[in-house]
Amino acid sequence: MNSPVSYKFKTGQNFIPPLRFKRLTGFYDHLIAATMPEKAFKTALVRQAGLRPGHRVLDFGTGTATLSIMAKEMQTSAQITGIDIDAKVLAIARTKIARAGIDIQLVQYSGGVLPFAANSFDRVISCLVFHHLTDLQKLNALIEIRKVLDRRGELHIADWGKPFNGMMRLLFYLVQLLDGFTTTNDSVRGKLPEYIRQAGFSVAEETGMFNTVFGTLRLWSCMKTVS
Repeated sequence: MNSPVSYKFKTGQNFIPPLRFKRLTGFYDHLIAATMPEKAFKTALVRQAGLRPGHRVLDFGTGTATLSIMAKEMQTSAQITGIDIDAKVLAIARTKIARAGIDIQLVQYSGGVLPFAANSFDRVISCLVFHHLTDLQKLNALIEIRKVLDRRGELHIADWGKPFNGMMRLLFYLVQLLDGFTTTNDSVRGKLPEYIRQAGFSVAEETGMFNTVFGTLRLWSCMKTVS
């Protein structure tokens, strides 16, 4: 089996593409749509974010922009920016956005420091991204996200979490085989809220859960500061 293609942060850390191997990226949308309750959990995430007209929204790790497109369609007056490290998924995203005929800005970056000024966004949303990151990458990403959020900004995440039961744990082994055990062991241990608090967010609340054919997906709502 060939080694996966890894993307490097400026710090020299690795970033692994969706489905681990770059050649599988084009199948990602089809696989998620066919095997996961994608519309349900992404709709729940966007609704949870409470987008309002004029809100500046960053989709962190936008991938092929499915979540960005849903957010824009659900709140047409919001300003949506999607950011990702992977040029191939962004090319797919641009095609989907053009097909949808909507206005979403896409940004490719090298990882590490987010290329936005402090307080640039009212909301940051992120779906199925953090389980790809090492513990240090998770913490650094959350610190950067907190920096670019406005004072009363919020972060909303959907990602793999602590398995609900033994069956969910067994199913999650497939994700781990694809995406690697080093980064996904944090998911099994339910450690993401700990990283969120370490990054300085005032609130890290679990708000929902979906048991899927690949394991337990959980939603979190994070506030930069308490109102």
